[in-house]
Amino acid sequence: MIASCLCYLLLPVARLFRVLSDAFFACRKNALLAKSSSSQVEDSFAMAPQVLDQEECEGLLQQWREEGSSHMFSTLSQGPLIDKGLAQSSLALLMDNSGEQDATSEDKCSSRQLSDLQAAENLEEPPPEVLGEEPLPEVEGPVWAAVPMQTGPQYTDCAGLPMGSLAAEQWEEDPAVIAWRIAPEPMPQEEAPIWSFDSLGQLQLPPMEIPYHEILWREWEDFSTQLDAQGLEAGDGPQFQFTLMSYNILAQDLMQQSSELYLHCHPDILNWNYRFANLIQEFQHWDPDILCLQEVQENHYWEQLEPSLRMMGFTCFYKRRTGCKTDGCAVCYKPTRFRLLCASPVEYFRPGSELLNRDNVGLVLLLQPLVPEGLGQVSVAPLCVANTHVLYNPRRGDVKLAQMAILLAEVDKVARLSDGSHCPIILCGDLNSVPNSPLYNFIRDGELQYHGMPAWKVSGQEDFSHQLYQRKLQAPLWPSALGITDCCQYVTFCHPKRSERRKYSRDFLLRFRFCSIACQRPLGLVLVEGVTDTKPEQPAGWAEPVLEEDTPEPEPTFPRTMGTVQHCLHLTSVYTHFLPQHGCPEVTTMPLGVGTTVDYIFFSAESCENGNRTGRRLCQDGTLKLLGRLSLLSEQLLWAANGLPNPFCSSDHLCLLASFGMDVAAP
Repeated sequence: MIASCLCYLLLPVARLFRVLSDAFFACRKNALLAKSSSSQVEDSFAMAPQVLDQEECEGLLQQWREEGSSHMFSTLSQGPLIDKGLAQSSLALLMDNSGEQDATSEDKCSSRQLSDLQAAENLEEPPPEVLGEEPLPEVEGPVWAAVPMQTGPQYTDCAGLPMGSLAAEQWEEDPAVIAWRIAPEPMPQEEAPIWSFDSLGQLQLPPMEIPYHEILWREWEDFSTQLDAQGLEAGDGPQFQFTLMSYNILAQDLMQQSSELYLHCHPDILNWNYRFANLIQEFQHWDPDILCLQEVQENHYWEQLEPSLRMMGFTCFYKRRTGCKTDGCAVCYKPTRFRLLCASPVEYFRPGSELLNRDNVGLVLLLQPLVPEGLGQVSVAPLCVANTHVLYNPRRGDVKLAQMAILLAEVDKVARLSDGSHCPIILCGDLNSVPNSPLYNFIRDGELQYHGMPAWKVSGQEDFSHQLYQRKLQAPLWPSALGITDCCQYVTFCHPKRSERRKYSRDFLLRFRFCSIACQRPLGLVLVEGVTDTKPEQPAGWAEPVLEEDTPEPEPTFPRTMGTVQHCLHLTSVYTHFLPQHGCPEVTTMPLGVGTTVDYIFFSAESCENGNRTGRRLCQDGTLKLLGRLSLLSEQLLWAANGLPNPFCSSDHLCLLASFGMDVAAP
């Protein structure tokens, strides 16, 4: 390849050098011709130090015959035919200067050479195959482009000399008198830029019409035809079916504050406008009926997300984190499928509490499914949807457990029916806890012994057992002033308020007729004789009654279990957190290149009677049935796409998607 490039470079340079030398000799010959036509020019030319005598002219002519003639015709077969004009003019000028003694022989030679040049000029350039030469190999690499060279001042006089009409017309178009340079590769304007990623070589952004799910393939797992615990198909009877998505979309402010986590990403794919387009594309493709989002930046929500989701048919509720935080949680639903009954934002921050001093929030909605008119007079139970993003700090598992207790108490209040039972519940979000951690087991099994447990162990994100000082959970975990029992219920639901109105008997009220206070003279009372100067006499045998003190009603007390927290919502996870076809765990995020699961969708299910054999509670479908889910990916597959985020998935989390069915009953 290098030899070919040198060939392309040196060949035009050699042609240019030969043409310039011929032109130089032509200029000098024209000066000699002008000498013979003017005596004045002859006198001045004779005084010049550089004069060509007859021997020099014969030497130049002989040099051209021996060297120039042999290279001229080879040049004619390889180079452009336009070079022959200058060569012909130079030949003619040199032939005319041969002298009168050899005029006959030189005329014969010149006529023979000129006839050959004219014959070659009239012929078209034959292809290399006809001449018996091998074609030059195609060179892969930069594109070569010819750029005409401007005529320098040193060639101005030569260009204006009378060199013949043919040579004067072809001088500026002569391809030999051009400079060669490397032209930039043409790049279409619509072509996407090519970026370099670690361990991937070059990766080209897919066009917008290619959705990410065609690159990172995620299968839909259908459970609608599987048998339940009673051996019946899950699809028997009418059902109200809907889909729910939970997605941590990565707030732009948080990403910029932790930019060291995204060094593997090209800056362009971290741009919010690019990420926003990808997120909307995911929402449109999966088209969920309920959308639960975490890390939703407030200005992006009101300026872009909420208007776009409203155009897609969603009604949105948003709760920003307390304090100076700029992100929060959002729950969106389609009003064509659900009707809002109530919305309850949850704040975990409690002033003056060392345990609950973080700004995380949650959002709980109670939705009424809208049954199609074709099913007639039927009813569906309400649906409680809870969305949250708990604290990330792996060392503060005590804070995470207390935040989860507050959320479960709010869910218990919103989802509680008049008969004391609960409507179907879906709890989702970024819990910042790994599967089978104590916090995860508490949500799934409904009970946790936390007393004396290291705080870092609650979430299981990192192992700090090597540290000497370890914060341990003490009982009770939160103060009674919080108003939440160890069963994750508000105190008001455990102890109903007593009636504020008291009933007093007549005899009780008559006791105040001769009370001691009534016998005392008020201060500042005007003394009026016969009116205010008398004092009521106390009846004989009247004993002063002991009146009940009007003390404030004490707050109801509730028993506190020692180091145990419980709930009665019967929740189970949509995902199993393991990929049997790959033999590796599922992954929802990849912080610092390590895949883990911290995002969940829990839903209410009924407990099995034989669920205590393995020490964990087993659940079966109840009113809310799991019909399908979108499969997650392994760490290896995500590394093949350069981790998270990547050009196809614009968040550092994967979205979770599940389909549910609710039994439709007659009213």
